[in-house]
Amino acid sequence: MYKDGLHAVTAVNTEAAFEQAYTDIVRKLKIKRGNDQDIKEFIRQYLSSEAANSRTLKGLNRYLPQSANGRTVFTTRSRDIAIKVAKETVKLNEFSLSKAERLLKKLMTRKDLTNDAASVTKLLHELTCLPLTITQAAAYLERNEVSIVEYLRLLRNTEKDIADLLSEELLNRTRFEKIRDIDRNAADILSFMSQIEPKSILQSLLPELSLKMQTVSAIGTLCGYAFMSKRDEMLNIHSLVHLATRIWLSREGLETQATKTAMRYLAGSFPTNEYENRHIWRTYLPHALRILMLAVGEPALRGGTPWSTGIEHELVRAYESDGQIRKAVALLKQVVAVQERMLAEDHPDRLASQHELARAYESGGQIRKAVALLEQVVAVRERTLAEDHPDRLASQHALAGAYHADGQIKKAVTLFEQVVTVKEKTLAEEHPNRLASQHELAGAYQADGQIKKAVALLEQVVAVEERTLAEDHPSRLASQHALVGAYKSNGQIKKAVALFEQVVAVRERTLAEEHPDRLVSQYNLAIAYQADAQMPQAVELLKHVTAVESRSLQEDHPDRLASLSALENALEVASQ
Repeated sequence: MYKDGLHAVTAVNTEAAFEQAYTDIVRKLKIKRGNDQDIKEFIRQYLSSEAANSRTLKGLNRYLPQSANGRTVFTTRSRDIAIKVAKETVKLNEFSLSKAERLLKKLMTRKDLTNDAASVTKLLHELTCLPLTITQAAAYLERNEVSIVEYLRLLRNTEKDIADLLSEELLNRTRFEKIRDIDRNAADILSFMSQIEPKSILQSLLPELSLKMQTVSAIGTLCGYAFMSKRDEMLNIHSLVHLATRIWLSREGLETQATKTAMRYLAGSFPTNEYENRHIWRTYLPHALRILMLAVGEPALRGGTPWSTGIEHELVRAYESDGQIRKAVALLKQVVAVQERMLAEDHPDRLASQHELARAYESGGQIRKAVALLEQVVAVRERTLAEDHPDRLASQHALAGAYHADGQIKKAVTLFEQVVTVKEKTLAEEHPNRLASQHELAGAYQADGQIKKAVALLEQVVAVEERTLAEDHPSRLASQHALVGAYKSNGQIKKAVALFEQVVAVRERTLAEEHPDRLVSQYNLAIAYQADAQMPQAVELLKHVTAVESRSLQEDHPDRLASLSALENALEVASQ
């Protein structure tokens, strides 16, 4: 660099570093100065003089040269500083893969190590094509005589191993203290982001600050330092910044607190698993899962916290809503295994997770496992909780539902009647939990052949919900849907069709054409039309359903196959 008359001067951290850089220039240029001369003023005068010829540097106000013989180039990772210092700025993009490959090959004396093109490409991707990490990797490869494949293996080991590979220079580039001094909000966001996945972070996932402009400013600070990039509402943090921040937090003894803070925030902000929110919670899923895995690795958090339990259950519900039952079961089995080792049998978090695992078993068709686990949970809660405790009632309700699903109808009816009796004594007529248990008891009555009891109870539930809930409320629609089924079982087809038409009309007004609930209602209305011998209406509606499902569902999706089969049957009946 100095041979070309280019002198690098750092203005970061201290004036001492600035003076040291000037001392280096004196040594490199082999010029003499008096012992009492201020080094900064001496270099300014020298580089501003004709004697310096082209070896000039325009710089920092009074300590840097003023000469027409050269140019000053400021380099900074802060966009704010660049804008304040210079009118014209040039953004240096990250190295391309081809440039990074040329740099690596130039640094390597053992050319045979770079013959494996695939390994070289993988390495450069892991190093994010950053010149500093490429230089460091090349030195390590040469010094230790290891292959690129072996270095890649080291890079994919634990964070401690990676930290040993990374130089202090690299880690210092992302010094947390520096960001914290500049913008405390940016530091808090960086700490949070280090606990989640580094890629595909919706801005809405970040902790909310008191003012929206504070969030905008904090993101601007982090983008200005090239710590992360932003495209529309999606953020990506540089993978090495992500790692370096975690290493710094660990060294300072702050990692457990950072994980706790992130869990507490995410537990309170995870979106509900309604169909309309599917894009948001699908984006949140990998981040929530990463925090949970971090918590499992932290001894102080391994037994579970209210926040980790909340995230676990939100994750499971999201997985279930997305049809990923196996993932829900796998996650909960892991959580329950840890809690059964760490927590007492009657610990609320342990029981809550066992309850959720049983629900996931049932959703995945493992009914016997669901029954066995819920019987265990109910036994503990009946021993330790009052008759009207919400958790006890919730587990009894779930066990009754599992009995129903397992064909143990008499047990289901008995337990549902017990739950409904308690809730009718302790909850208001319109309370959602009371109505939900009455709804399920009616279903058990119907399965037990007690159709008139089922119809009477569902008519009671629907009457209350029609007084207290909006016409498009999911619970109201579900109860009306169940009453339709009871009417059909009771031979009241006309009533069934009339009520189903009402349900479908509401869902067609309020739900997207491909929404599963809308399609299910239309399908069932078509079946009711067929039962009422209204074949043209049945065929027309089934044609519509199959057309929509052909666009929105896979060819082998069970719902699509069922609709096609029903249409074939309806066409056959209509042709007779």
